[in-house]
Amino acid sequence: MKSKINISLILPCYNEEINLQKGVLDKVKNFVEENNFVKEVIIVDDGSTDNTAKIIKKEYLPRFKKLVYKKIPHQGKAGAVIAGILSAKHPFIAFSDIDMATPIHELHKLRKYLEKGYDIVIGSRNTERKGAPLIRKIMARGFILIRNILLNLGNIKDTQCGFKAFSRKAAREIVKKMQVFSPKKIRETKGASVSAGFDLEFLFVGKKLGFKIKEIPVKWRHVETRNVSVIKDSLESLRDILKIKINAVLNKY
Repeated sequence: MKSKINISLILPCYNEEINLQKGVLDKVKNFVEENNFVKEVIIVDDGSTDNTAKIIKKEYLPRFKKLVYKKIPHQGKAGAVIAGILSAKHPFIAFSDIDMATPIHELHKLRKYLEKGYDIVIGSRNTERKGAPLIRKIMARGFILIRNILLNLGNIKDTQCGFKAFSRKAAREIVKKMQVFSPKKIRETKGASVSAGFDLEFLFVGKKLGFKIKEIPVKWRHVETRNVSVIKDSLESLRDILKIKINAVLNKY
């Protein structure tokens, strides 16, 4: 049966030359060519300084018909995802980490629940971080503990898996209400920034607005990346959680 769910797939990227050389975009291209419900693939280049742009323009744009390349000033993952949301042309949107830690074919699982009427469908690793170093697992558990103490997200277990889908309508309403990661407040940054608090604020606002959220298990494996700094990212995450809490107390959502 032909799917009624037409999806714009967003791939935020920052200095992803190594992953591109490993063929991650070939996997996406093959999936899209076999599954017509993905109508466009938007690569949002978050101000990469390596050969990311050169590889995409030379090796992929000429032969990947549904590929859209968009470059923005370096703002971190949040800025890249929001830029993709605002430029997406189709009624539903998904985003995935470009390293394919969650295989792209898992998108079928997310689409299934969009078809059932959910506004937001999020991939979940539950509490498992298969193949991740011990320090990353400790960091994740600490994040979950602090998040649960300060913010009430009900039964959502994994806010940080980089594999999510939602209706364009819901996404744009949420982005308008965001405070910490408001498009008007996001500024250029230096170095890699995974913007861990973005996913959290997105879901927090989505829950506040009453959107139907579904969390489903997806396959995930750890992929080593230079774009993650344990100390820097942990401090950023704590800061963002506190900002979300303060904005919630001040009724800014």
